[in-house]
Amino acid sequence: MVKGRQGERVRLYVRGTVLGYKRSKSNQYPNTSLIQIEGVNTKEEVKWYCGKRMAYIYKAKVKKNGSHYRCIWGKVARPHGNSGIVRAKFKSNLPPKSMGNKWRGMSDRSSVR
Repeated sequence: MVKGRQGERVRLYVRGTVLGYKRSKSNQYPNTSLIQIEGVNTKEEVKWYCGKRMAYIYKAKVKKNGSHYRCIWGKVARPHGNSGIVRAKFKSNLPPKSMGNKWRGMSDRSSVR
């Protein structure tokens, strides 16, 4: 039996920030969110993340299924511009309070259920 942890902790997800919705000068499209992935700065680096699943995890007041935490799943659709920002589509649109908040991108699977 192994006591304690051997080596460093391994994180199976990548962090990022929700920037807002896809938009034009006068219209906003809440079905597509703009996400900045931590450590991704070019369009070429985004290619690896296309199709990967991501989770927006938030805390709610009411307990559901034994937990206060809820999750909205989505996936990376395509790059947005040349600076490493991605467009992502979630199962339900992200709420406006999510802007500026953190999310988790799962890097171990690429298929959406």
